[in-house]
Amino acid sequence: MGTFMWDREPSLLGIGDNTVDVYVDKGWMFPGGNSVNVAAMAAKLGVSAGYVGCLSRDQYGSLIYDALKEEGVDLSHCRRAEGANACALIGHDQGDRRFLGSRPGVREDFTLMDDDYLYMRSFDIVHTSIFSGLDDRIETLAENATMLSYDFSNRWTDTHRDHLADKIDIAFLSLSELALDECEGVLKSWAQAGCRTVVGTRGSEGSLALHEGRLCSFGVKPARVVDTLGAGDGFVAGFLVEWSKSSDLTRALEAGAVNAAAACAVMGGFGHGRPFSVLPDDLPPRRAAART
Repeated sequence: MGTFMWDREPSLLGIGDNTVDVYVDKGWMFPGGNSVNVAAMAAKLGVSAGYVGCLSRDQYGSLIYDALKEEGVDLSHCRRAEGANACALIGHDQGDRRFLGSRPGVREDFTLMDDDYLYMRSFDIVHTSIFSGLDDRIETLAENATMLSYDFSNRWTDTHRDHLADKIDIAFLSLSELALDECEGVLKSWAQAGCRTVVGTRGSEGSLALHEGRLCSFGVKPARVVDTLGAGDGFVAGFLVEWSKSSDLTRALEAGAVNAAAACAVMGGFGHGRPFSVLPDDLPPRRAAART
């Protein structure tokens, strides 16, 4: 694993998770999922992007497929399947977002094939997340990716660190519930476990990153907040694109903050919403798979 810098615009491949975020109280649904959002947002930043995953042929899978195509994301290796697409039900309480339930749908049918590994070798950055269900394939992903990025969100554990840290190049961790000294301790523990670049996001407190012993931090950028759903994924996309260009931690953190602020100015992860007049019958009941 060396330093990653190119004399051209880098390319990024998102692999794995997708979902449709259904705003039940607003009558709108939006394409989403970490790997989808990061690929689409990277494309918006002008880099060549692709997505590999499993989408349904129903209206929800088609929403994601059409949105990615409109953003110029390559879908040549994306699978389409019969059945229900992954969906998440989202409500709002005085402006705060609440997850009400979800279903994995055909996303669970996704498996990597030999052609996928050949395909990912053509990208400079391969990004996935804890929601993609690919932990048992991380070693093979690492063998085929020039730079492997993994977003653990707020679901990271010491077990994830001990089993995965030395196999990925960049780990993103949500640390918004921790004090600054605790955040620094977490980043150092992941670095000691073998991850060369560890990035922690702290919500309104900004972010920090550790690379080969060097610790940097950055605040937030002013935002015209319409919806915060895509802020975290926007940060990841902004960081990855700038880091792959410059290998400058401070510039990468700033780029992440700028892109997170931009993501807050649109509804959904990256826009492309479609209205619905009534809650579709084929969505999960609100009590199903409730997130805490």
